[in-house]
Amino acid sequence: MTWKQLAEKVVEGYNITPDEALRILNEDDDNVLELIQSAFHIRKHYYGKKVKLNLIINAKSGLCPEDCGYCSQSMKADTEIDSYPLVSKKIIVDGAKEAKKNKIGTYCIVMSGRKPTNRDVDTVVQAVQDIKKDVDTMKICACLGLVNDAQAKLLKEAGVDRFNHNINTSKGHHSEITTTHDYEDRIRTLETLKSAGISPCSGVICGMGETLEDIVEMAFSLKELDADSIPVNFLHPIEGTKLAGMDDLTPLKCLKILAMFRFVNPTKEIRISGGREYNLRTLQSMGLYMANSIFVGDYLTTSGQASNQDHQMIKDLGFEIEENAFETESQQFAGV
Repeated sequence: MTWKQLAEKVVEGYNITPDEALRILNEDDDNVLELIQSAFHIRKHYYGKKVKLNLIINAKSGLCPEDCGYCSQSMKADTEIDSYPLVSKKIIVDGAKEAKKNKIGTYCIVMSGRKPTNRDVDTVVQAVQDIKKDVDTMKICACLGLVNDAQAKLLKEAGVDRFNHNINTSKGHHSEITTTHDYEDRIRTLETLKSAGISPCSGVICGMGETLEDIVEMAFSLKELDADSIPVNFLHPIEGTKLAGMDDLTPLKCLKILAMFRFVNPTKEIRISGGREYNLRTLQSMGLYMANSIFVGDYLTTSGQASNQDHQMIKDLGFEIEENAFETESQQFAGV
């Protein structure tokens, strides 16, 4: 069966198997263009040629007690980054207003640390309430760590649309990346958010020493969790972290990973996230034939491509920025 034939089956409702997903990752580099075109058939069916833009505000930075090997904000890492407590409500709100001017559809409030205090949640709640009054068409995604039922309920009532909590890697590889929490902690948090009625956003970081089978497992785990938004990060090794010397990715491998995630999770928002510029390099635009969403601007502690370059990249592809974050949610199954 050709990739095009498989893509047509997926659009008709077929769920690909783990063996088929692994075959995507093992595809010869010479056949990547055919694979991309086939994945684009799926992407176009559900999302047309629209691209969602997401922006991060690093609302609380550094001083994290976790030992995640990829992260420069961990207290275990020997890095020089800006460390500060949660910023004021005004800074969060002003950031959202500025984001709207730059066609951002989803504004992501991110905090370092294992879990938020109730005071942290109160500040975020107040900020979100103010943002929703002024920018009601913008989606708000919070990424605050391990939240409990009561905190999740408050965030939902305030107007938080999504909550990001990545699985990061496969269950079997998790202990190689961090030991201060386990894989089940992340799954429980996602279930807590879903129970509160908040849309789950959960993704991965590829290039951390995992196998191709691990990457396939990640894609199917997110399918089982029914994550609405799936950020696919590619490791950007940072000096001073445990994974500083890791070099396991090429631009073509990244494209095959994005294609596989689209085949496995055809109806979901697939976002090219951290490490896009570092790993895809001159092939960044090719990723949008499979992903329908990107982060613009800077990431948490690494720099991103200038926003005007992202806008130009989208325009050059003949794609369109989706300014209303809620616009396609009701249309995505209509084949627009």
